[in-house]
Amino acid sequence: MSIADQQYLDIIDRILTNGVHGDNRTGIGAYKLPHQIMQFDLSQEFPILTTKFVAFKTAVKELLWIWQKQSNDVRLLQNMGVKVWNEWMREDGTIGKAYGYQIAKYKQLDHLLDMIQHDPTSRRMIVTLWNIDDLSDMALQPCAYETLWDVGAGKLNCMLIQRSGDMGLGVPFNTAQYAALVHMIAQVTGLQPGLFTHVINNAHIYDNHVDVLEEQLKRRDKALPAPSIWVNPDIHNFYDFTADDIRLEGYEHLGKLSMEVAV
Repeated sequence: MSIADQQYLDIIDRILTNGVHGDNRTGIGAYKLPHQIMQFDLSQEFPILTTKFVAFKTAVKELLWIWQKQSNDVRLLQNMGVKVWNEWMREDGTIGKAYGYQIAKYKQLDHLLDMIQHDPTSRRMIVTLWNIDDLSDMALQPCAYETLWDVGAGKLNCMLIQRSGDMGLGVPFNTAQYAALVHMIAQVTGLQPGLFTHVINNAHIYDNHVDVLEEQLKRRDKALPAPSIWVNPDIHNFYDFTADDIRLEGYEHLGKLSMEVAV
């Protein structure tokens, strides 16, 4: 079994067993638990679920839209064949001053890359999408909103902090894409990928996802080994990456499990 399946399904089981049920912004009830954490050694294994299909290529494209294109224009993402932001697109085609907009506004990626390479002992390597001044002008305030970075022993470590985690749909997607981001940034800064820690403040399961996730729990004993990630070794500038430069090798899974997004 992949470590991702093990840690993820443990959280699912805890929420369904001990979660507190209540209302939320979406109008769809949910079971929740606070402060759920997964941690992976990226030098050993790539964290993606095998007990269900996770759309890795779509996750990478969204990641590039946020971190490389630093865009808030949903039409650009649509041109990449990705529809995950369609429900939040405004009349002007954007999601307001959210996600990639905040990286571009303060040149946060450039500052991060510079610190990793020229001040690797710094304890101030943070990229945050949570800008209080702009929150009111965001179609959706960022869920996976902050990353904290660390360099040690030639490895790049990253902690992703997620204020709100839709365990059925969003979290598997976010875990895989940010693990890929660590691999990408490690490569262009001459480091090896190290620890990736995913912290979810409010981990929840929507009512209309319960049956599907209970079905996924039944697949636990059939979980498969984790795949490996391939990152094009010829890319040494983060801005040169394309979606074709990142892929999974040996990704086997137990098939799709369909769930509706809560808007």
